[in-house]
Amino acid sequence: MAEEEPSSLASIAKCQRLPVKEFEKQYKEHLSGFHQWEQKDHAQDWILFEANIGTHLSIDEVAISKGELYTVVTNKAAKGGKGALVAMVAGTKASDVSAVLAQINENRRHTVTEVTLDLSTAMDAIVRPSFPHADLVSDRFHVQQLVSEAVQEIRNRLRREALKEETAAILLAKQEKRLYVPQLYANGGSTKQLLARSFYLLFKAPGHRTERQRERAQILFREFPELEHAYHLAMLF
Repeated sequence: MAEEEPSSLASIAKCQRLPVKEFEKQYKEHLSGFHQWEQKDHAQDWILFEANIGTHLSIDEVAISKGELYTVVTNKAAKGGKGALVAMVAGTKASDVSAVLAQINENRRHTVTEVTLDLSTAMDAIVRPSFPHADLVSDRFHVQQLVSEAVQEIRNRLRREALKEETAAILLAKQEKRLYVPQLYANGGSTKQLLARSFYLLFKAPGHRTERQRERAQILFREFPELEHAYHLAMLF
């Protein structure tokens, strides 16, 4: 039976009886062709692969190293595989990214018909001059995130109101020299607890809730119809 081909630098190093770190160094310095790479001098700031451009692109910001942000442009047709990367630029400054993309042949940039991006004005400022014939499509993830944040804002507002009402009720009970007893629901929680503990269930579809979350949701939406309406609208996305 034929021996399997090594699948990683570690396995190759083992075959060659070299320490992994030493093999990595040898690979980088002598075997990879890194020092002859034409983009080596500016790779820390930007890299560009014009040949990978396609009609449908995506642009987003990602944290690559030590939390530093990079702007990445990819060809959607490659589906994250070989030939997907069109450009990567350090930072998110529109003028810097646009300057790199402007190095792509103008005719090729004009063939781009669609670019998917987030909702930031910075991305918009990059895409419009770089790909003037492209339709701009808001990334679904960012739209869903925006809608979910709006639902949570409603929950937070209701929780602040509940805390305010509870504080007033506690002060009144103190003035009247009686013990304050909060209203408790069937699941044993108060209004402020109900709202505080409903964070996760508002992100979940009804069929994915736990038994306790189903009980909590039933009480929550009965007490706060406004929140139920916002939740159902968010689920449409």
